[in-house]
This record gives sequence, C-alpha cells and structure tokens, in this order.
Amino acid sequence: MSKYLFEANYVGDGIKGLMREGGTKRRDAVVEALKSVGGTLDSFYYAFGETDVVGVFDIPDQANAVALSLMINSSGAVNLHMKPLMTAEDLDEATTKTPSYRAPGQ
Repeated sequence: MSKYLFEANYVGDGIKGLMREGGTKRRDAVVEALKSVGGTLDSFYYAFGETDVVGVFDIPDQANAVALSLMINSSGAVNLHMKPLMTAEDLDEATTKTPSYRAPGQ
C-alpha cells in the first residue's frame, strides 16, 4: 500500500451537499470510494481557509490512486489534490541511486 496526502475543496453543489449531508456522511462516502479501489482511510480532517479537507489515504497502487482522483474530480463538486508520501526508508533507498542527468545548457 502507498500513502497519499490529500487536500480537497468543495465547490458549487459540493458545498451544498456537504451542508445538507454533514461531515460524517461525506467522510463515509470517501471511505466507500476508497474501498472501491482497494484503499483505506488513514486520517481525515475538515479545515477552513484555503483547504476544506485534508488527510491521508492508503491505496494499493498508482493506477487506482489516479482512477479515484479522476472520478472525484470529474464530479465537479470537489477539487482533489493528492501527493504520494514516502517513508524515511524510501528516501534512504533513493539516496543510494545514481541516475544520469545533464542539466540544460551543459
């Protein structure tokens, strides 16, 4: 399982739906959506300001993560942004790699 940080904003009818259904029913809808791609909800918090909802998903692979993001964003009721998260061990492994790269103009 891979972890993804998510940030979401309700827009248009999404705000109306949140007001009508309440926070727990919308969180439950997220749990059901995650189940449909083999994922689980690690944390979920409402906020105010620039972001309405933040949290962490566990999703088995990138294809399922992208499928979920596309489905949610295509609703037009929510703008969802997801970021893959790495453990300290993942970063340790990355630092042992030596990719080849030529910077522009060099």
